[in-house]
Amino acid sequence: MTAPIRNITIVGGGTAGWLAAALLNSLLREKRPQQDAIEITLIESPDIPTVGVGEATVPNMPRTLADCGISEAQFFRCCNSSFKLGVLFDHWNVDETGAPIRYVNPFDPPPPIDGVPLAAYYLKYGAGDLEFAQLFSPCLDLREEMRGPRPFRAGEYPRGPGFAYHLDAGKFAALLRETCVARGVHHVYDNLQEVELSETGDVAALHLEKGGRHAVELVLDCTGFRGLIINQALGSEFLSYSKYLANDRAMAVQVPHLTDDIEPMTRSTALGAGWTWRVPLYNRVGTGYVYSSAHRTDEAARDEFMQWVGPAGEGLEPRVIPMRVGRNRQNWVRNCVAVGLSSGFIEPLESTAIHLVDMSVRQLITYFPDTSYPEPLRARYNRQMERLYDEVRDFICLHYALGNRTDSQYWIDAREELAVSDALAENLALWRHTLPQAGDLDSAVLFSPQVYHAVLLGKRVYDMGFKAENFAAGYALDEDRWWDFVARNRAKLAQFTNRAANHRHLLREIRGELMGRERRAVERGETVSVARAEAELADSSLL
Repeated sequence: MTAPIRNITIVGGGTAGWLAAALLNSLLREKRPQQDAIEITLIESPDIPTVGVGEATVPNMPRTLADCGISEAQFFRCCNSSFKLGVLFDHWNVDETGAPIRYVNPFDPPPPIDGVPLAAYYLKYGAGDLEFAQLFSPCLDLREEMRGPRPFRAGEYPRGPGFAYHLDAGKFAALLRETCVARGVHHVYDNLQEVELSETGDVAALHLEKGGRHAVELVLDCTGFRGLIINQALGSEFLSYSKYLANDRAMAVQVPHLTDDIEPMTRSTALGAGWTWRVPLYNRVGTGYVYSSAHRTDEAARDEFMQWVGPAGEGLEPRVIPMRVGRNRQNWVRNCVAVGLSSGFIEPLESTAIHLVDMSVRQLITYFPDTSYPEPLRARYNRQMERLYDEVRDFICLHYALGNRTDSQYWIDAREELAVSDALAENLALWRHTLPQAGDLDSAVLFSPQVYHAVLLGKRVYDMGFKAENFAAGYALDEDRWWDFVARNRAKLAQFTNRAANHRHLLREIRGELMGRERRAVERGETVSVARAEAELADSSLL
């Protein structure tokens, strides 16, 4: 009889390693019968720094934190977190006059009207000056007034409009580490020197600089782009996505807030050879430039990026990060599962890195093996991860394939020279005549047809090139019903926005810093500056 797995070894710390440990510890180890108890060991090099970016998330993150047993208040305090209501894209496309287009990919799905996609009505009748997202999501209204996604005193992880988080990646890894160690995960600081394989090709042991031979049963490779076990020791082939995605470099810098406002949204601005991210945390702003080294040298990219950053970046020097873009052909080989950057990486346009770690671990739990590591389990896991990576790749490729800028060779090449998968090419041809449907997508774990609607309409492709003759085929559109929906939904969204709290003050309340006279003042809607707030907090008589 094959024995159950008793030990899991994770090699590599950072967000990937410690999130894997936290989820396995919570969802697997703590829920198994005592006789099948699993020990988890995480081996982390004291000499190798983590990448330290990837500070935006997707809407599954509240579930992830709850599953890890981390309270929202603790998360906000420890990680200087803020709310993310969507991604705002600027200058990715231009209108018929050549002026830049701005649009948002929100986290709220557009609801159908009597079974008819909202996008079909919008294409038929329009909505005046309203953007598509403003018809079903409060995110742009909240951003305009710098409000968060809930009122004061809403409680822990409340329901409401879709949201995710911005976070400090280094502090998040530290919070996960602290949580894991407190709950029994063994933490070893040591350097991996050699991977010992058995006669059958499994990983038998890891040889550590100080600790010597460490025998393993199931091992997770979280060693980043190096893929020390999955690629170097076990030889899993890495499949580059370079023919689909040109960007292979990033540079990052942290800048201060210049005002009291904290934007509740990630912002992506297209530049001459790529795009920038702007991730506003509670205490600072993380920003960077993702670009193609075939179109910009590091020096030229730095100059372009720092000019875009402006005065906030004065005296700062961005850190350049080479990117290995693609995925492994197999992310589970023998008794090793790759998680995080060692598994694969797709440029961070939709903030999917942490989610891919999350899904990798959940899929492993779903197909968790015994010590025979059955091939059907490994094959299905690898197929699921292949579909997920390709789903993310195709959705990001869509942003470039549907670009219409002609002001730089980069954007021309992105549209005309980069490949798209056969599935995406087929869909792009189809969507020139009709809206995306559920049956069009091989995988829709993260990006549903409604998300594609938001991007297609946001880029205004149906105004400039796409025909969409059949977008309403088979539907009976009632114009009165449409305008009634617009009026009612806008009123409902305005009511919610008026109740929502100022983003900075909401964060301070969650962190436990909004107290006394200041709390009463902000709840009455009075303006309270950060300077005044700090002065009041320093005066204990006001608490």
